[in-house]
Amino acid sequence: MGLGYGLGVVAWLPAAAPGDVTWTASLVWATWIAATSTVVGAVCARRLEGQSIPDSSGPDQLVVLTTSKRLSGAGLKPGLLAVAAALGALVTVALVAVPARAATGAASSPQAVAAAYAAVGVALGLLVAFWALASRAVAANVVATACWVWLVAVVAVVDAVVSGQALAGTQLALFTSDSERFWFRDYFYWPGAAVALGSAMTIGAAAARRAARRPETRVGGAVSGLVGPLLIAAAYFLAAPRLAEIHAEQLSAHLMAPYLTMAGLAGSALVTAHAERAAARRADPKDAPTGAATPAPSAARPVVIPDQATGAPDDSAPDDGAGDGAGDDARSNEQAGAGAAPGAASQKRTWRFRGRRHR
Repeated sequence: MGLGYGLGVVAWLPAAAPGDVTWTASLVWATWIAATSTVVGAVCARRLEGQSIPDSSGPDQLVVLTTSKRLSGAGLKPGLLAVAAALGALVTVALVAVPARAATGAASSPQAVAAAYAAVGVALGLLVAFWALASRAVAANVVATACWVWLVAVVAVVDAVVSGQALAGTQLALFTSDSERFWFRDYFYWPGAAVALGSAMTIGAAAARRAARRPETRVGGAVSGLVGPLLIAAAYFLAAPRLAEIHAEQLSAHLMAPYLTMAGLAGSALVTAHAERAAARRADPKDAPTGAATPAPSAARPVVIPDQATGAPDDSAPDDGAGDGAGDDARSNEQAGAGAAPGAASQKRTWRFRGRRHR
């Protein structure tokens, strides 16, 4: 809250009539700061306690990583951390109510109205804190969105100081300029809307990237992109439920708030879908790329033909084609010699028998 007062984006000034630009913008900032302070406080308390926020979106899959030995042997439960963070964020109610007494003319009791908006923001942050403590993707999205919002606020304040404009009335999460060429019909600033939508989608995709890699955490990662922009949209809706109650220069921010939620959800959902398809391609061998290198087939083992005479393998035959032909010729000659030997022996015996008879 002190950063908002220091930059001048939260200013409780006397208003000419209810629905003043500065009054409405300050209510939006007060609600968002109270909600974000609760969530960030719970996440920081979890880190300081020595436990790691799980990747899953369910408390039953909580993974506790303690950094030191405790007498109790276990850390605080996520619910107690969220409640403690909400109690600490109630300080914003007092920080809003006391200065808001100067906003005369905006409401019958400006300090009570401002304090009520801050209390509603704390309650909203408490609900989101339970989710952020159970899912790392949600916590990362809320923290990254808060950093981006403050960066936009710093840029808007620097631009206002350089151009000599008033700091009060700076819109939440949307940068605007007085240049008429960038305004569409005098109520929609399209460069600021384009930057806001692109940033919400980028933050949603980056925060859900780690959770999308694991099958058991993809559902939580797919919807984590809407949480950070949801706090922004809720703050705008609570401050001005009807667009007819606000001025034309505020319409651009109030109209873009719901679309920021859709952009963040689209970013996280696209990353999760891409991760799921990549995992399916790795699991299915049919979808392997065609240019992948295939292992070289092993050399064929030469066929060994046994010797026709002895039946033993003929190891002397070479492996190439010429050696195979020579081995076949040698075996043919051996077979011919083996076939001719019995005939010669019988002829010799016949001549010996005839010689005996002749004698």
